[in-house]
Amino acid sequence: MKKVIIGLVIVMAIAAAWFAYTRYSSAQASQAEAVQYETAPIERGELVSTINALGKVRSGQSAELNWETSGTVEEVLAAIGQQVKTGDVLARLEQTSLPESVITAQADLTDAKLELEDLQLNADTSRIKSMQDIVTYEQAVRDAQYALDNFTVPTSQENMSAVEGVKTTKSALEAARQAFEPYKFDPADNDTRRTLLERLNAAQSEYNAAIKRLKYEYDLTVAEANLEKALHDFEKYQSGPSPADIEAVEARIAAAQATINQAMITAPFDGTVTDAIPQVGDQVTASKKAFRLDDLTSLYVDLEVSEIDINQVKPGQPVSITIDAIPGHEYQGEVQRVAMISSTEGDSVNFTVTVQLIDPDEQVLPGMTSEVEIVVAQKENVLLVPNQSVRLENGVQVVYKLNPAAGPAPLPVEVTLGSSSETHSELLTGELQEGDLLVLNPSEVTSSDSPRMFFRGAPGGGGNRTEP
Repeated sequence: MKKVIIGLVIVMAIAAAWFAYTRYSSAQASQAEAVQYETAPIERGELVSTINALGKVRSGQSAELNWETSGTVEEVLAAIGQQVKTGDVLARLEQTSLPESVITAQADLTDAKLELEDLQLNADTSRIKSMQDIVTYEQAVRDAQYALDNFTVPTSQENMSAVEGVKTTKSALEAARQAFEPYKFDPADNDTRRTLLERLNAAQSEYNAAIKRLKYEYDLTVAEANLEKALHDFEKYQSGPSPADIEAVEARIAAAQATINQAMITAPFDGTVTDAIPQVGDQVTASKKAFRLDDLTSLYVDLEVSEIDINQVKPGQPVSITIDAIPGHEYQGEVQRVAMISSTEGDSVNFTVTVQLIDPDEQVLPGMTSEVEIVVAQKENVLLVPNQSVRLENGVQVVYKLNPAAGPAPLPVEVTLGSSSETHSELLTGELQEGDLLVLNPSEVTSSDSPRMFFRGAPGGGGNRTEP
């Protein structure tokens, strides 16, 4: 009897277990059938990865032009929208209304210009004179050399210089005069007097010859010195006034001209007048704004790109630009420059990226707000996974593949993703193929209670992540 009871208990337990299992399986199947999954297929195609940022249009070159002195506006020669060239006068003040320093500068400028002309004129005159002197002194050298060459040096002076010859013969002449002096008034036929007179005359001849020789040498030396100076002067004045003199006068001219220029506003570069304030008769003071000038031939947008994305941005990458003030129109551009140094604002670390517009028109103006999309990657013929289907489970990227042949419940597949756009990511690894259906609402998939994160886009490249 006891064995029968035990057998009945076992049978009842088995029946209860079977009943519970069938009810559980039925509930699971019903629950699976009740879930409505949103799906999308894996496709093969082109992936364009972009980074978006906002910025303002600016011109390639811009300048605010202010008055540099006070006075009354006499002429306004430029208006908004007018194109001007470098050096064009945009406005001018009345001469009678200018400060004394500006008026005085006019006289200083005139004087300095006259001085510069005088320097040039004097240099020309000196050059001509030096050329004439060269001719004169060359002839003087030839004449002196000829006279010296044709002079016969007395035998007694051959081994002496001209100066020594003069000294020696002068001493001999003095001695002869002293010797003759006592006999000067003796009868002419006195033999002693006659002998001493002959010696005196000979000494005088020797002395005269020494003096003549010294004069010829002196004349040659002077002529050669004069010729050398004339040659030096010609070389000096041949290139005009001295650089130091010219530099000093030109500095005076520049200073005076700069002061005079304070009475007018001129364009520092070719451009378009984008703001014009002065009117004829206005009283202005130094530093008061007059015009704004922009070079609209080159337009740029400066963007702030996060440090997370900056390494993807390179010069030369194409960009598309939309401008709030010009709806429905997309402009093209190109990355021109990427900053090497970051700028920090609060907790954000950004880098400035400069983009140039390639096809601007007259509607695009400096200061307009722009949205820029930089194409950082473009890949052809890759498997594309919808970003909405991807989530992170325990740090691993997972998608859920729907396979009706294997049952109603989606199957988790671990994946590795590459570049991404706003809607799709490139599939690098994972047991998936083109056409597989992926669940777009993976939060509806029944799984463990492990922490989950839903994914949109790969890190950087314009994608982003959101936590549930």
